[in-house]
Amino acid sequence: MKTTIIIPARYASTRFPGKPLQILKASDGTEKTLVQRSWEAAMAVKGGHDVVVATDDKRIADCVRSFGGEVIMTDANCANGTERCADALRQIKDRPELIVNLQGDAPMTPPWFVEELIASMRADPNVDAATPVLRCDTETLGHFLEDRRNDRVGGTTAVFTHDGRALYFSKEVIPFVPDRALLPCPVFHHVGVYAYRPDVLEQYANWQEGPLEANEGLEQLRFLENGRVMKCVEVDAKGRMFWELNNPEDISRIEGAL
Repeated sequence: MKTTIIIPARYASTRFPGKPLQILKASDGTEKTLVQRSWEAAMAVKGGHDVVVATDDKRIADCVRSFGGEVIMTDANCANGTERCADALRQIKDRPELIVNLQGDAPMTPPWFVEELIASMRADPNVDAATPVLRCDTETLGHFLEDRRNDRVGGTTAVFTHDGRALYFSKEVIPFVPDRALLPCPVFHHVGVYAYRPDVLEQYANWQEGPLEANEGLEQLRFLENGRVMKCVEVDAKGRMFWELNNPEDISRIEGAL
Protein backbone atom coordinates (compact mmCIF):
# COMPACT_ATOMS: atom_id res chain seq x y z
CA MET A 1 0.00 0.00 0.00
CA LYS A 2 1.72 3.15 -1.22
CA THR A 3 1.79 5.62 1.68
CA THR A 4 2.71 9.29 1.77
CA ILE A 5 3.48 10.91 5.13
CA ILE A 6 2.54 14.59 5.17
CA ILE A 7 3.74 16.95 7.91
CA PRO A 8 1.44 20.00 8.05
CA ALA A 9 3.29 23.02 9.44
CA ARG A 10 2.03 26.58 9.81
CA TYR A 11 3.73 29.63 11.20
CA ALA A 12 0.68 31.57 12.40
CA SER A 13 -0.23 29.49 15.45
CA THR A 14 -2.44 31.41 17.88
CA ARG A 15 -0.97 29.85 21.01
CA PHE A 16 2.63 29.62 19.76
CA PRO A 17 3.49 31.75 16.68
CA GLY A 18 6.45 30.43 14.71
CA LYS A 19 6.28 27.05 16.46
CA PRO A 20 7.70 24.92 13.58
CA LEU A 21 10.92 26.99 13.67
CA GLN A 22 11.37 26.64 17.43
CA ILE A 23 14.85 25.30 18.21
CA LEU A 24 14.95 22.16 20.34
CA LYS A 25 18.21 21.16 22.00
CA ALA A 26 18.98 17.50 22.69
CA SER A 27 21.07 16.21 25.59
CA ASP A 28 24.10 15.88 23.27
CA GLY A 29 23.87 19.60 22.50
CA THR A 30 22.43 19.14 18.99
CA GLU A 31 20.06 21.96 18.06
CA LYS A 32 17.39 21.42 15.40
CA THR A 33 14.08 23.07 14.60
CA LEU A 34 10.80 21.45 15.56
CA VAL A 35 9.92 20.85 11.91
CA GLN A 36 13.24 19.10 11.26
CA ARG A 37 12.81 16.83 14.28
CA SER A 38 9.27 16.01 13.12
CA TRP A 39 10.60 15.27 9.61
CA GLU A 40 13.26 12.96 11.08
CA ALA A 41 10.54 11.15 13.06
CA ALA A 42 8.64 10.58 9.80
CA MET A 43 11.77 9.39 7.99
CA ALA A 44 12.34 6.76 10.71
CA VAL A 45 9.08 4.97 9.80
CA LYS A 46 9.88 1.66 8.09
CA GLY A 47 8.65 0.99 4.58
CA GLY A 48 10.28 3.66 2.44
CA HIS A 49 7.29 6.00 2.50
CA ASP A 50 7.36 9.39 0.79
CA VAL A 51 7.65 12.26 3.30
CA VAL A 52 6.67 15.86 2.52
CA VAL A 53 6.10 19.01 4.58
CA ALA A 54 2.93 20.94 3.72
CA THR A 55 3.10 24.64 4.56
CA ASP A 56 1.97 28.06 3.37
CA ASP A 57 4.95 29.91 4.84
CA LYS A 58 8.18 30.65 2.94
CA ARG A 59 10.25 30.70 6.15
CA ILE A 60 9.21 27.16 6.97
CA ALA A 61 9.67 26.03 3.36
CA ASP A 62 13.20 27.46 3.26
CA CYS A 63 14.06 25.74 6.54
CA VAL A 64 12.81 22.37 5.26
CA ARG A 65 14.71 22.65 2.00
CA SER A 66 17.87 23.57 3.93
CA PHE A 67 17.97 20.13 5.56
CA GLY A 68 16.97 18.29 2.37
CA GLY A 69 13.25 17.88 2.95
CA GLU A 70 10.53 18.06 0.31
CA VAL A 71 7.91 20.81 0.48
CA ILE A 72 4.41 21.26 -0.93
CA MET A 73 3.11 24.82 -0.73
CA THR A 74 -0.54 24.89 0.37
CA ASP A 75 -3.34 27.43 0.65
CA ALA A 76 -3.03 29.91 3.50
CA ASN A 77 -6.76 29.47 4.19
CA CYS A 78 -6.45 25.84 5.32
CA ALA A 79 -8.19 25.78 8.71
CA ASN A 80 -6.23 22.85 10.17
CA GLY A 81 -3.68 20.15 9.44
CA THR A 82 -6.19 17.78 7.87
CA GLU A 83 -7.37 20.43 5.40
CA ARG A 84 -3.70 21.15 4.63
CA CYS A 85 -3.11 17.45 3.95
CA ALA A 86 -6.13 17.43 1.62
CA ASP A 87 -4.73 20.44 -0.24
CA ALA A 88 -1.34 18.72 -0.53
CA LEU A 89 -2.96 15.51 -1.79
CA ARG A 90 -4.39 17.40 -4.77
CA GLN A 91 -0.84 18.31 -5.78
CA ILE A 92 0.67 14.82 -5.53
CA LYS A 93 0.94 13.34 -9.02
CA ASP A 94 1.48 9.70 -8.02
CA ARG A 95 -1.68 9.26 -5.92
CA PRO A 96 -1.00 7.23 -2.75
CA GLU A 97 -3.36 4.59 -1.37
CA LEU A 98 -2.95 5.96 2.15
CA ILE A 99 -2.12 9.36 3.61
CA VAL A 100 -0.51 9.74 7.03
CA ASN A 101 -0.70 13.09 8.79
CA LEU A 102 2.22 13.35 11.21
CA GLN A 103 1.57 16.57 13.12
CA GLY A 104 4.41 19.05 12.91
CA ASP A 105 4.41 19.50 16.69
CA ALA A 106 4.96 15.84 17.56
CA PRO A 107 8.68 15.11 17.15
CA MET A 108 8.57 12.52 19.96
CA THR A 109 6.37 10.18 17.86
CA PRO A 110 8.06 6.74 17.77
CA PRO A 111 8.13 5.14 14.31
CA TRP A 112 6.19 2.08 15.46
CA PHE A 113 3.17 4.30 16.27
CA VAL A 114 2.90 5.11 12.57
CA GLU A 115 3.76 1.57 11.46
CA GLU A 116 0.98 0.10 13.61
CA LEU A 117 -1.44 2.70 12.30
CA ILE A 118 -0.65 1.78 8.69
CA ALA A 119 -0.98 -1.94 9.50
CA SER A 120 -4.39 -1.34 11.08
CA MET A 121 -5.66 0.49 7.98
CA ARG A 122 -4.39 -2.31 5.74
CA ALA A 123 -6.14 -4.93 7.87
CA ASP A 124 -9.59 -3.29 7.93
CA PRO A 125 -10.85 -1.75 4.66
CA ASN A 126 -14.04 -0.56 6.41
CA VAL A 127 -12.13 2.03 8.44
CA ASP A 128 -12.14 5.54 6.94
CA ALA A 129 -9.38 6.95 9.15
CA ALA A 130 -7.32 5.88 12.13
CA THR A 131 -5.31 7.46 14.91
CA PRO A 132 -3.10 6.10 17.73
CA VAL A 133 -3.97 6.34 21.42
CA LEU A 134 -1.69 5.78 24.38
CA ARG A 135 -2.88 4.69 27.82
CA CYS A 136 -1.81 7.35 30.31
CA ASP A 137 0.71 6.57 32.99
CA THR A 138 0.83 8.50 36.25
CA GLU A 139 3.28 11.12 34.90
CA THR A 140 1.32 11.85 31.72
CA LEU A 141 -2.00 12.03 33.54
CA GLY A 142 -0.34 14.46 35.95
CA HIS A 143 0.69 16.67 32.99
CA PHE A 144 -2.90 16.68 31.72
CA LEU A 145 -4.33 17.63 35.10
CA GLU A 146 -1.64 20.27 35.69
CA ASP A 147 -2.41 21.93 32.35
CA ARG A 148 -6.13 22.04 33.10
CA ARG A 149 -5.54 23.46 36.60
CA ASN A 150 -3.46 26.24 35.02
CA ASP A 151 -6.06 26.84 32.29
CA ARG A 152 -3.67 25.65 29.56
CA VAL A 153 -4.80 23.65 26.56
CA GLY A 154 -2.50 20.64 26.67
CA GLY A 155 -2.85 17.20 25.14
CA THR A 156 -6.04 15.55 23.93
CA THR A 157 -7.82 12.52 25.37
CA ALA A 158 -9.94 9.93 23.55
CA VAL A 159 -12.75 7.51 24.37
CA PHE A 160 -13.70 4.62 22.10
CA THR A 161 -15.66 1.37 21.87
CA HIS A 162 -14.30 -2.05 22.83
CA ASP A 163 -13.32 -2.65 19.20
CA GLY A 164 -11.57 0.72 18.85
CA ARG A 165 -14.21 2.86 17.11
CA ALA A 166 -13.76 6.47 18.25
CA LEU A 167 -16.63 7.91 20.29
CA TYR A 168 -15.17 11.30 21.21
CA PHE A 169 -12.00 13.35 21.57
CA SER A 170 -11.58 16.22 24.02
CA LYS A 171 -9.10 18.70 25.43
CA GLU A 172 -10.68 17.98 28.78
CA VAL A 173 -9.49 14.91 30.70
CA ILE A 174 -12.05 12.23 29.81
CA PRO A 175 -13.42 9.93 31.05
CA PHE A 176 -13.90 11.28 34.56
CA VAL A 177 -11.55 9.51 36.95
CA PRO A 178 -12.68 9.26 40.60
CA ASP A 179 -10.19 9.11 43.46
CA ARG A 180 -10.48 5.33 43.59
CA ALA A 181 -10.47 4.66 39.86
CA LEU A 182 -10.14 1.11 38.61
CA LEU A 183 -6.74 0.20 37.24
CA PRO A 184 -5.35 0.28 34.63
CA CYS A 185 -5.85 4.00 34.04
CA PRO A 186 -8.93 4.53 31.79
CA VAL A 187 -7.60 7.81 30.32
CA PHE A 188 -6.04 7.57 26.85
CA HIS A 189 -3.75 10.24 25.39
CA HIS A 190 -4.57 10.89 21.76
CA VAL A 191 -1.40 10.85 19.65
CA GLY A 192 -1.24 13.55 16.96
CA VAL A 193 -1.03 11.22 13.96
CA TYR A 194 -3.77 10.26 11.49
CA ALA A 195 -4.09 7.88 8.56
CA TYR A 196 -6.77 8.51 5.93
CA ARG A 197 -8.15 6.89 2.82
CA PRO A 198 -7.57 9.46 0.04
CA ASP A 199 -11.24 9.66 -0.95
CA VAL A 200 -12.33 10.35 2.64
CA LEU A 201 -9.65 12.99 3.03
CA GLU A 202 -10.91 14.72 -0.11
CA GLN A 203 -14.47 14.67 1.26
CA TYR A 204 -13.30 16.17 4.56
CA ALA A 205 -12.25 19.38 2.86
CA ASN A 206 -15.81 19.86 1.58
CA TRP A 207 -17.57 19.30 4.93
CA GLN A 208 -18.50 22.26 7.08
CA GLU A 209 -17.01 22.67 10.53
CA GLY A 210 -19.50 21.38 13.11
CA PRO A 211 -20.17 22.64 16.66
CA LEU A 212 -18.08 19.94 18.35
CA GLU A 213 -15.01 20.72 16.24
CA ALA A 214 -15.56 24.46 16.66
CA ASN A 215 -15.78 24.30 20.46
CA GLU A 216 -13.02 21.76 21.08
CA GLY A 217 -10.72 22.99 18.31
CA LEU A 218 -10.10 19.36 17.31
CA GLU A 219 -10.09 18.65 13.58
CA GLN A 220 -10.73 14.89 13.92
CA LEU A 221 -14.21 15.55 15.32
CA ARG A 222 -15.33 16.54 11.81
CA PHE A 223 -15.08 12.86 10.81
CA LEU A 224 -17.27 11.81 13.74
CA GLU A 225 -19.79 14.60 13.16
CA ASN A 226 -20.17 13.34 9.58
CA GLY A 227 -20.65 9.73 10.60
CA ARG A 228 -17.32 8.39 9.36
CA VAL A 229 -15.49 5.56 11.10
CA MET A 230 -12.26 6.57 12.83
CA LYS A 231 -10.41 3.78 14.58
CA CYS A 232 -8.35 4.35 17.72
CA VAL A 233 -5.29 2.08 17.64
CA GLU A 234 -3.79 1.50 21.07
CA VAL A 235 0.01 1.68 20.95
CA ASP A 236 2.79 1.07 23.47
CA ALA A 237 5.39 3.77 24.13
CA LYS A 238 7.85 1.09 25.31
CA GLY A 239 9.18 3.33 28.05
CA ARG A 240 9.58 6.44 25.89
CA MET A 241 7.92 9.71 26.77
CA PHE A 242 5.40 11.07 24.29
CA TRP A 243 4.21 14.68 24.37
CA GLU A 244 3.35 17.28 21.75
CA LEU A 245 4.72 20.81 21.71
CA ASN A 246 1.44 22.62 22.38
CA ASN A 247 2.67 25.55 24.47
CA PRO A 248 6.03 27.22 25.19
CA GLU A 249 5.94 25.46 28.59
CA ASP A 250 6.28 22.12 26.76
CA ILE A 251 9.76 22.92 25.40
CA SER A 252 11.55 21.87 28.59
CA ARG A 253 9.54 18.62 28.76
CA ILE A 254 10.48 17.67 25.21
CA GLU A 255 14.11 18.76 25.45
CA GLY A 256 14.42 16.71 28.63
CA ALA A 257 13.37 13.61 26.69
CA LEU A 258 15.48 14.20 23.56
